[in-house]
Amino acid sequence: MSRQLKITLAILLMGVAIGAIYLHGLHREILRFAHLERSEEQARREVTRPTVTAPADRKFKTQIFWASLSSPGTLEPVEVELPQTDEPAERARLALDTLIASPPGPEQRTLPAETLLLEFYLLADGTAIADFSDALANKTPSGISSEMLAFDSIARTVRAAVPTARRLKILVQGQEVETLAGHVDLSGTFDLAGAPQAAPQTTGAGASLTPAVTPGTLKPASGKQR
Repeated sequence: MSRQLKITLAILLMGVAIGAIYLHGLHREILRFAHLERSEEQARREVTRPTVTAPADRKFKTQIFWASLSSPGTLEPVEVELPQTDEPAERARLALDTLIASPPGPEQRTLPAETLLLEFYLLADGTAIADFSDALANKTPSGISSEMLAFDSIARTVRAAVPTARRLKILVQGQEVETLAGHVDLSGTFDLAGAPQAAPQTTGAGASLTPAVTPGTLKPASGKQR
């Protein structure tokens, strides 16, 4: 092997070693930023999570719709007590925060744990607008069943907390998105009359199950058909 070739190979090996060190450092920085982002989201979750109040405080009862353990692909309403508020939009916000943060078990979660409810508005005409962080779209498993379960749990939980809500619009980071995770159309405003309310139920033996809203039950009031 010639001297020139040996020098060339040595330079190449040195370049590979430097590149490996750089990539390792870059990987560590990416992991560090990801950890910081998760920490910030967790801190925001702690701020928005419903406050646990003393038993003497005024509370209101509502239903939260989580996934059923007994009947996969359906929702099971669970009656909960949340801090009393005279503002309908705040009742819906508390209910949706509970839907995200406090499922009875990991298998009953319908929305990604990283999801944050950024804003909730209730317009005078009964239109409810729920604005979520991008984790709703990025972390929800892609597929009709998982997306419908996520959508239905939001719709039914909102209607249970605020019976005067007539329509629902879901935004992600303040923007309209075409689909939840590739299948369920979110471009329209959906009629909540298609999200039937069940009688109050609690967890445990004998609790009845409510089937999830099937595709097409919730009809867009405006926008494209699903």
